[in-house]
Amino acid sequence: MTTLLGIDTPIVQAPMAGVSTPALAAAVSNAGGLGSLGVGAMNAEGARKVIRETRALTGKPFNVNVFCHAPSKTNAAVEQAWTEWLAPVFARYDAKSPQTLSEIYTSFVADEAMLKVFVEEKPAVVSFHFGLPPKDFIDALHDAGITLLASAANLREAQRIDDAGIDAIVAQGIEVGGHRGIFDPQGDDDRLGTMALTRLVAAKFDRPVIAAGGIMDGAGIAAALALGAQAAQLGTAFVPCAETSIDAGYRRAILSDAAERTTFTAAISGRVARSLVNAFTELGARGDAPTIPDYPNTYDAGKALHAAAKAQGDFGYGAQWAGQAAALARELPAAELMTRLEAELKESIAKLQRYAAS
Repeated sequence: MTTLLGIDTPIVQAPMAGVSTPALAAAVSNAGGLGSLGVGAMNAEGARKVIRETRALTGKPFNVNVFCHAPSKTNAAVEQAWTEWLAPVFARYDAKSPQTLSEIYTSFVADEAMLKVFVEEKPAVVSFHFGLPPKDFIDALHDAGITLLASAANLREAQRIDDAGIDAIVAQGIEVGGHRGIFDPQGDDDRLGTMALTRLVAAKFDRPVIAAGGIMDGAGIAAALALGAQAAQLGTAFVPCAETSIDAGYRRAILSDAAERTTFTAAISGRVARSLVNAFTELGARGDAPTIPDYPNTYDAGKALHAAAKAQGDFGYGAQWAGQAAALARELPAAELMTRLEAELKESIAKLQRYAAS
């Protein structure tokens, strides 16, 4: 896996759209891991810009991640009911709920402009979340010499990734922060944990496996490797790094006792994601909530509410995505965190070796 990705240590930084930056990705890659950019919420030229900015900071490989969700279907009645339900909350912050909602970013499955940028810029790695793009997209990326990764939440999705010829499978357990990459959010969900899923995927497929979900330190990385993964992907562990773009409220929350409680919500974006418990997750849990519009249209309202509340000093309506082990987060520069993770990994492996020899 390290040879496939061109990295020295089995640590992959999760893309985290809206959180990761060129500075973060470059710092991780320069430290021997695989840094990542989340460009799913950007247009093609925005993606080109951050790819070039990252390349200016590192000569090492890095990953660029896109979303492959089914394009949203507008339902005016559902969206109106949702924005009307949110209106009293907006009013608390002297703001008005949006009159209409829009699909605030384009799925890669229909974004030929983004494909063109990737083929021209040739990042070392491109990864897919929420599904897979069309075969001709996959072929074009492979023809450009790009290594491809895709997230799977169960064996059925892993099989589709394998059948599509993707180079490595990201086994993403239920513990993961933010949006898990499940292909069909309305379909059957096995809700597999990272340990079980990693072992199942590693045992069934010959492709390299990257374990993801709830991994926060070197001991977690060692456990993933012991289960058959060739690398571990960490997201929440990097959220408090100085190089991320999170706001002050998110930073305070993830470094406080609030990190001990995470929950699932679809109210922020329209798709179930794991967040720190905050005002928005509690709002979404109310029994009077109407039908939630499609993802990412719901996010249009969610981002507007966060902006209105934040302008009044209230950060409780932000998308404070965090994995199940968020309480293990540490506020360190990315390079220092990488050094710490590598030391912990070596220590954990040495302990296992001493145990085996005893």
